[in-house]
Amino acid sequence: MRTSEIKRVTNETDIKIKLILDGESRGFFGKSGVGFFDHMLNSFAVHGNFKIEAEITGDIWIDAHHTVEDIGIVLGKLFSQVLGDKSKIARFGSAFVPMDESLAFAAIDISGRPYLVFNADFSADLINNYDTQLTQEFFRALVFNIGANLHIKLEYGGNCHHETEAIYKAAARALAAAVTEINGPVLSAKGMLE
Repeated sequence: MRTSEIKRVTNETDIKIKLILDGESRGFFGKSGVGFFDHMLNSFAVHGNFKIEAEITGDIWIDAHHTVEDIGIVLGKLFSQVLGDKSKIARFGSAFVPMDESLAFAAIDISGRPYLVFNADFSADLINNYDTQLTQEFFRALVFNIGANLHIKLEYGGNCHHETEAIYKAAARALAAAVTEINGPVLSAKGMLE
């Protein structure tokens, strides 16, 4: 079973997360203090086919930025640890996900070279206490710590909740495809990913 656990403490957050890629259970089990983000993390884990167990304390009285970004950092480090030298994984994944009137696309390459292209114009700036700008911050922190190249595009939408959730689900499905175990050496013409 591919699993890892990290505890990260800063002056802004105290985060302990366990990631389980291959278990029978999936979803997000914890509370960030940002309800909508918890909903997104649960969708991300369920559709990514992994389990996140978390204990999180963050300075959300300032705003949710530090908490959301730091969770992305920790999750990225966990994926990096679990995937090791990135051999025996499919490496690439992509997905279109519709949610009612919204459609999102994500494509990922777990290449060892981090990069994020994020193209989304949200219908609103806030969903409860979740600033929609934090979606980009979460995925940037995630991929720079995994060592992955991720492209996200919100094709169209109309309801900000649906737009954001479609993005998280599309990224999850792309990631699930990329971490799928395969036989053979690392998928790279140069013989390594970095």
